[in-house]
Amino acid sequence: MQILQQFLTDFGSWWTPDRILEALGFLTGLFYIYYEYHANAKVWIATIIMPAISIWVYFRAGIYADFGINIYYFLMAIYGYLHWTRHKSKRGKDSERKALPISHTPKRVWFPWIATTAAIYLGIASILIFLTDSTVPWIDAFTTALSITATWLLARKYIEQWWAWMIVDAVCVGLFIYKGIYFYAVLYSIYTAICIAGFMKWKKLMQEQK
Repeated sequence: MQILQQFLTDFGSWWTPDRILEALGFLTGLFYIYYEYHANAKVWIATIIMPAISIWVYFRAGIYADFGINIYYFLMAIYGYLHWTRHKSKRGKDSERKALPISHTPKRVWFPWIATTAAIYLGIASILIFLTDSTVPWIDAFTTALSITATWLLARKYIEQWWAWMIVDAVCVGLFIYKGIYFYAVLYSIYTAICIAGFMKWKKLMQEQK
């Protein structure tokens, strides 16, 4: 009985406000990955909710780049939702707005996308090194920069966005374990595994579009 009471006491003290926010972010993240997997526009609703939760979690953990970038995620969520649901096909005057189809990233986009990612990475890393007390500036900057451009790929509904997220998620698992954000570490482990399945799912959906 005493052991049980001690367990309940320890368990209750473990659930701090930060832990509760982590748990809420974890649950919202599950909805996010579910709708992303099915290429459903509701993914953007989860994208609006998650930044609101994550802002406090990242700030408290000293992961400043991810903290700041959530404003960008919020704006991209609005853009992505409108772009996915109000896409206008190019079929003359009688064209109608319909769901945006899944497609491959055009070749002309690859170089600007890589160059932009590299520039953002170096810029964020410099800010973190010289203007903050971040203990993980290079990793934080890398996951943030790639997340920024991967979100744009998702908003355009390019299938290669899955590969970008796979890299981000795998690196984030190690980062969150190091920082003691265990709910997010578990969440991003799930993300990493689902990225492969998500790519295959979108590939199948692309075939069905034809």
